Amino acid sequence: MKRFIDTIKNIFSIEELRTRILNTLLFITVFRLGSFVVLPGVEPDLMAVSTGGLLGLLDTFLGGAFSKASIFALGIMPYISASIAIQLLTMAMPYFQKMQKEGESGRKKLNQITRVLTIVVTFAQGLTYLTTTVPDEALLVPRSIFTVSSIFILISGTMFCMWLGERITDKGVGNGISMLIMIGIVSRFPGSIYQEFASRGSGGILIFVLELVALYFVIMAAVMLTQAVRRVPIQYAKQVVGNRAVGLGQRQYLPLKVNAAGVMPIIFAQALMFLPTAVFGAFAEDSDFAANAATVFADFTSWQYSLLYALLIIVFTFFYTAISVNPQQIADDMKRGGGFVPGVKPGQQTSDYISTILDRITFPGSIMLAVVAILPAFAAILGMTTSFAQFFGGTSLLIMVGVVLDTLQQVESYLLMRRYEGLMKSGRIKGRAESLAV
Repeated sequence: MKRFIDTIKNIFSIEELRTRILNTLLFITVFRLGSFVVLPGVEPDLMAVSTGGLLGLLDTFLGGAFSKASIFALGIMPYISASIAIQLLTMAMPYFQKMQKEGESGRKKLNQITRVLTIVVTFAQGLTYLTTTVPDEALLVPRSIFTVSSIFILISGTMFCMWLGERITDKGVGNGISMLIMIGIVSRFPGSIYQEFASRGSGGILIFVLELVALYFVIMAAVMLTQAVRRVPIQYAKQVVGNRAVGLGQRQYLPLKVNAAGVMPIIFAQALMFLPTAVFGAFAEDSDFAANAATVFADFTSWQYSLLYALLIIVFTFFYTAISVNPQQIADDMKRGGGFVPGVKPGQQTSDYISTILDRITFPGSIMLAVVAILPAFAAILGMTTSFAQFFGGTSLLIMVGVVLDTLQQVESYLLMRRYEGLMKSGRIKGRAESLAV
């Protein structure tokens, strides 16, 4: 405990780090206050937003702002959608690939395109949100006036959230966009714990304690999945510059993450899980089988739902790893830098070697990711409340773990620069932002 207190003192003794932490807290406070400001012309108590499926996932990310018809009802989700679209275009279209290779000027152009696309996505999502999730009985003004005014407010709210995220990244600690998502998720955690404790009653205190212990081990498993890497040794040959030999044949490592796709496979799979219910629901009146199937896939605790969900996550894990990690580019960069994998010929053989390793570690990684994703279903089956069960896995848990690790890594770097001991006695935290050895 004394070591922990000393570390906190060291953190606040660094003026720059102290200022960044206070700035982060200020921006987060503004974000949370904005999530309680309701759109003009809406009675929030009459809102009836689904707590399951994709809408429930969005409401979890936004800390309840979605169900409250807040000015931040869409939050930064349109920006994330636009960023994913630009990322996919960068990998698929030569025009965007060229722009990405232009350095700082290309990055600024991509950011500008992302912002413009964010406005377009916000308009589309906002119009859908206002027409499908805000019922007429919750409106205090005519629908047409409400829709027009709220569209501009939602776009302004999303752009303001994006600005807050950028300010946290520049003036605060951690990645701002990820931080805002995590804060939205964490904001529901105390209420979920209270609901779970209240549901157990005075005679279920032991069960509640066991649930907290189980949650602790699940979080540790998520940390292991996030941090796990396969280190590929890389040898750099000696180079002669003038009359001097540089690069004394040192050996480094290329860290290939077991879960290189992060939470994206879960997000993609979650977005598609409403399709079976919608398809079977369209034929429910004409077929008993379709009606039963629609009911089954609407229940996230059913084994059919969990099986399909897990299979989609495994498929998307391979897909997203394939488009986010390019073995050929890694091999080419190693070759240009004078590096090689011991026992493997530089060039195409190195690319094939890295691809083989990726396939071998991605498969168990995808299975572990699928298990983490369906853990909330098992928690709900065991009798936990739905809100508390969501923290036993899935997107919420992985986002929280990833953001906390990234933030701790940044704080750790400030402490090490001032020659203070870090947050962990065993040494430096290896966060998700660990760069490649090449």
